[in-house]
Amino acid sequence: MTFEVPEATYAPAGAASGPATGLFVTFEGGDGVGKTTQSALLEEWLVARGHVVLRTREPGGSEVGVLIRDIVLHHRGEVAPRAEALLYAADRAQHIATVVRPALSRGAVVIQDRYLDSSVAYQGAGRVLGRDEVRDLSLWAVEGLLPDLTVLLDLDPSTARDRLDADDKPFDRLEAEQGAFHDSVRAEFLALAAADPERFLVLDAARVSADLATDIQGRVQLLLDDRDERAAVDTAD
Repeated sequence: MTFEVPEATYAPAGAASGPATGLFVTFEGGDGVGKTTQSALLEEWLVARGHVVLRTREPGGSEVGVLIRDIVLHHRGEVAPRAEALLYAADRAQHIATVVRPALSRGAVVIQDRYLDSSVAYQGAGRVLGRDEVRDLSLWAVEGLLPDLTVLLDLDPSTARDRLDADDKPFDRLEAEQGAFHDSVRAEFLALAAADPERFLVLDAARVSADLATDIQGRVQLLLDDRDERAAVDTAD
C-alpha cells in the first residue's frame, strides 16, 4: 500500500490561500494518562490570555466522526484491524477538513486529544499493521498536516489502568485490550517521540497535574512568541 503524502501545510482544505497563523497542539499517550485534564487546563490558560481556542478530539470531533467513534470504540462485534485503521483515517480526514483546518485558517489555537500518532501507536504497533503504512495512510487523509506541538503524556500502563479502574466506567474496545497491547502502544509512542524531538514534548504523567500544565504552557508560549515574531516580519515586508 502506497500513498502520495503531500508536504505539511496549514492551508485550509481546498483553498489556495497562504499559511494561516493558527497553532495546532495535540495530546497523545495511553488511556488514563490525563490528556483530557491537560487539554482543558491549556485551554483555560490560553483563553485567559485572550486567545481564540478550539478544543476537539479524535475520533468524534465532527458530526461524521461521532458515528465513526461509536463503531471503533463501542461496536460489540468484531472490527478487523485494517477496517479499524481505515475508519480512524476516515474520521481524521473529515475532522481535519471540516473542523481543524478552518479553525487554523482563522488563527485559532487548536487543542486536540489524539491525532495520527495514536493511529501509528494503536493500529500500527498494537494491531501490528506497521508504523509506515498507518502513518502514510493518515498523512494522506489529512493532506500532510502535522501539529506544531505534540505533548506525549507517558505513564506505565498498569498505573494508567488503575486510574481507569478508579473512574468506574465501562472500558471501550481499546481500553479493554490486554497489558501486552498497551505495552506495545507505549513503546511506539516513545519511539515516535524519539524520532521527532522538535515536535514532541514528553512528560512523565505521574507528576503533579499543575506542574505538567506549567511545562506545557511554557512550551506553547514559546511557539506563540515565535508565531508572533514571524507575523511581525511578514507585516513589515
